[in-house]
Amino acid sequence: MPPTEVLAYRVIWSLLTVMIMLTWTGRWGEVLVLLASGRRLAVLAASTACISVNWLVFIRVVGEGNVLEASMGYFLNPLVNVALGVVVLGERLRPLQWVAVGLALAGIVELAIGTGTAPWAALTLAGTFGVYGLLRKKLPVAPLTGLAVETGLMLPLAVAYLSWRVAEGAPLLGGSPELGAALLASGPVTALPLLWFAAAASRLRYATLGFFQYLAPTGHFLLAVLVYGESPGPAHLITFGCIWAAIGLYLADSWRHSRR
Repeated sequence: MPPTEVLAYRVIWSLLTVMIMLTWTGRWGEVLVLLASGRRLAVLAASTACISVNWLVFIRVVGEGNVLEASMGYFLNPLVNVALGVVVLGERLRPLQWVAVGLALAGIVELAIGTGTAPWAALTLAGTFGVYGLLRKKLPVAPLTGLAVETGLMLPLAVAYLSWRVAEGAPLLGGSPELGAALLASGPVTALPLLWFAAAASRLRYATLGFFQYLAPTGHFLLAVLVYGESPGPAHLITFGCIWAAIGLYLADSWRHSRR
């Protein structure tokens, strides 16, 4: 099944999941208020584009058996957030944090030299999710309401694409009960973690939240090596080493200053 088709089903089932939650919590009024605001809708249109590209690249990379590159992208994401904070928000870094960012950048450059190509998929995953987070940070919208509008904006393209695929002879829901069930599960599997992360962000200390951000890419890395049998080459190992060292430096610096 093409990645675009998987994405289309993911959008539809994610929207259905969010609609059920909106009905359960009685928050449809918030969606209507949001739709009436042109400025907020424009920002959400931009965040929709970012998360759509992110989902599509992730589906494609994993489908091609490059789970390690997906892992790299999400290990890089928090460091991309740091860079965006400096460039866009004017935040200032401490010296050790600059070293961490430089070390991660050196790892990417080393991989590009060692393999002859940059890890574009990993960079796209990190960049699009970083910009997505920045846009949502600047927009005072509840996570559930925002995700409802984002998936709603994706819906027309998803339905149009699936209609074309079915007209061309593609089986609906992949043509098998197993694949259909997996596609159906992609809705809550997509929507719930995003909503839980947003809820956790308002309850946990930032340092604690930052630590948990690395659980997902660690899981990706372990799955790639232990389950899918991917073998990182020397260039990839050096790059991962640089990224992990950068993460360690950044977390250590953040912890040291949070203790003061």
